Amino acid sequence: MNDEYIVKQIITVLEKIRPFLNRDGGDVEFVRFENGIVYVKMVGACAGCDLIDSTLQDGIATLLMEEVPGVVAVRNVEEVVVINEENEESI
Repeated sequence: MNDEYIVKQIITVLEKIRPFLNRDGGDVEFVRFENGIVYVKMVGACAGCDLIDSTLQDGIATLLMEEVPGVVAVRNVEEVVVINEENEESI
């Protein structure tokens, strides 16, 4: 399975999760997929929420690892710095 196909599956799963996050004023943005790890950025109310770790691991990570073969972990990035369109750096 190639990464392009996996990324499409990841985005499909995130779209299923998004309404639940939006209901509480939050959202999730896909950043990248690398070496089996999905990097996301939690935004809105999710960014400052005390339950972000629970939401990320018990909700988002669990669904992605169950529904998308090849996903082994999910990590939140605090800030995304775009150097150019080909390279992104996460802080």
